[in-house]
Amino acid sequence: MDWKSRRVEAILEQALVEDKATSDVTTAVTIDPNLRASATIIAKQDCVISGLGCIPRFLDIFGRLDKRNSGRYEVISHPEIFEGVRVKKGQAIAVIRHNARVILACERVTLNLMQRMSGISTMTRQYVDAIAGTGARVLDTRKTIPGLRILDKYAVRCGGGENHRLDLSDGILIKNNHISLGGGIEKVLQRAQELRKPGQTIDIEVRTFDELERALDNGAESLLLDNMTPGEIKKAVGIVHGRGLTIPIEASGGIVLENIRNYALAGVDYISVGALTHSAVAVDLSMKITAEIY
Repeated sequence: MDWKSRRVEAILEQALVEDKATSDVTTAVTIDPNLRASATIIAKQDCVISGLGCIPRFLDIFGRLDKRNSGRYEVISHPEIFEGVRVKKGQAIAVIRHNARVILACERVTLNLMQRMSGISTMTRQYVDAIAGTGARVLDTRKTIPGLRILDKYAVRCGGGENHRLDLSDGILIKNNHISLGGGIEKVLQRAQELRKPGQTIDIEVRTFDELERALDNGAESLLLDNMTPGEIKKAVGIVHGRGLTIPIEASGGIVLENIRNYALAGVDYISVGALTHSAVAVDLSMKITAEIY
């Protein structure tokens, strides 16, 4: 199991522990311990699905935490239902067949996670669709829920977006505060070039045309154009291309669904949108549970 899989396992286990899922007193006093049930997860609105893979992992972890309920189960979905697919309101997403007590104990955490992840995927797809045909690509940011980043960023990919840095070790991105504290654009770029590891690209944030020119003069290899208008972005792209450079250019700041296409048409390669993970609204999913009759 790689580190990402281990991280996901830890997140899911903590969700069950937080909810004290193995100590569900209501279920314990109302449900026969041998009853088996079928649970159907249903979309209550049009959305893009993410988080299906978490269902069996929740059940496996629950069985590990509570050996009394580690029996057989099935998670069934139609072939046309998979991560990143668009589903319609009222459509069945998956069916879980397991011990009724386990299903009830895992119901809330499963829905909570899938609703959030599907909300991120649904919003991401809207942004991706809005710039279709422009050549620009939608990126996420590190503005994620603490502890859930790996799942938030996975959900962005399910929606058709791409991931920016996963964490602070995942690439050099010199931002305004680094420039201010480090003595200016020239000094931070020089220091970064001297101290970077092989294969690391130096990306730098600029907010004005003067900062842009200075960054290019001092060896910037990738640019983040921060809080510029589409018109300013277009001019900045022209300056870069006018120097014969083909370095990656990213736009960020103040970009919403209504204006993202204008930014894409200005000629950038990437557009980062923090709202994908910090402001996505959870989609409405429900779980209908019925006893299995033999």
